[in-house]
Amino acid sequence: MRVEILAFVIGVALMVVGLAVSIALHELGHLWPAKKFGVRVGQYMIGFGPTLWSRRIGETEYGVKAIPLGGYISMAGMYPPSPRAARRDGRAGGGFFATMVQDARDANDETLKGDDDRRVFYRLPVGKRIVVMLGGPIMNLLFAIVLFAILLTGIGVQTATTTVSALSECVPATSSSECTDGDPAAPAERAGIEPGDTILAVDGQPVADFAETSAIIRESQRDPLTLVVERDGEQESLTVVPATIEDTITAPDGSTTTGEVGFVGIRPTVEYVRQPIWAGPQAAFETVGAVAGIIWQLPVKVWETGVTLVTGGERDPNGPLSIVGAGRLSGEVAAADSPVLNRVAGFLSLLASLNIALFVFNLIPLLPLDGGHIAVALWEGLKRVWAKLFRRPPPKPVDATKLVPLTFVVVIALIAMGGVLILADIVNPISLF
Repeated sequence: MRVEILAFVIGVALMVVGLAVSIALHELGHLWPAKKFGVRVGQYMIGFGPTLWSRRIGETEYGVKAIPLGGYISMAGMYPPSPRAARRDGRAGGGFFATMVQDARDANDETLKGDDDRRVFYRLPVGKRIVVMLGGPIMNLLFAIVLFAILLTGIGVQTATTTVSALSECVPATSSSECTDGDPAAPAERAGIEPGDTILAVDGQPVADFAETSAIIRESQRDPLTLVVERDGEQESLTVVPATIEDTITAPDGSTTTGEVGFVGIRPTVEYVRQPIWAGPQAAFETVGAVAGIIWQLPVKVWETGVTLVTGGERDPNGPLSIVGAGRLSGEVAAADSPVLNRVAGFLSLLASLNIALFVFNLIPLLPLDGGHIAVALWEGLKRVWAKLFRRPPPKPVDATKLVPLTFVVVIALIAMGGVLILADIVNPISLF
């Protein structure tokens, strides 16, 4: 029990470290192009809250904060300077949201050294601003591709191979039945198949894995089949007559029925089979589609999670998770009673999926997310194209501080949804086992 607890804690710690690395790479994706384009960057921070460690290199302070739930870089002049009237009037006569807008403008103005300073973000061409804001999510996507490549090409996918690991003792009545004294011997044993044999072909058809072998056998009932097997480096031909058992049959359209299928009684050896180099990127983009489907329905999914929190119902295993849930799953993987390689593969899969979630989530076109800044830059670019088309003076830079009230609502909504998910992951968590 102590070993399992220790393994669980190690799994959680690894996920925290993996999250910190993911955040660091995300912010690096913003930092590198910002500096490349000449923007003055005051801070590069991993985490929020009190600063645990920091060091100034050149004009930028690099540091780590206590709560590893995010990060940020502080760029000079994210928005244009405040209008002169706003600077003069301050908060006079303003309501709650007007005060928030002015606070945002004041904080932004503090990063400006003067209206003639060219090393500010808002003065960058629209394309460069989009590159800076896309850099973070793209780094998460690239990290996920690397992790999936290590998982699929470096380690491989657990696959039932054509090598026989064991033989069934009998022909049971159904696929889920136990052997009884009256059951006949399995056809594989009568045919002389032995553990360690590798099946090369069934009834003249070459087979690459156990799924192909099983499909041919299931379709053959009481009809003799010729199996070509490799044993001790030599090929042998064996004849086996499949028996029939009751089992579930899945139609091409996904519907299932119960019927008779062929049964020989062989059990496959499961091995890691390495995939082609393009399998990693392919898996990453497939996961992007799956995660996008969840993000698109995020409010509904969180509401459903909240309902299960109250009713105690079963959660959707493919639903959203908080970082607490991801940590719990990582702990379960680390504490599982399985080979170390299986646990490493499980952790890599979780961390890769988390980075895909960061990639998709940050592209939502709402401030304060990266997608919101991209949307603002695109809107300004559209205005500039429109003005150029109709020979009008270039428009002023878009003042995104006016969107602070909407940003405030988005932040509150994200905090609320995050709170529901964290509470659900503590009280009614999704479990792998």
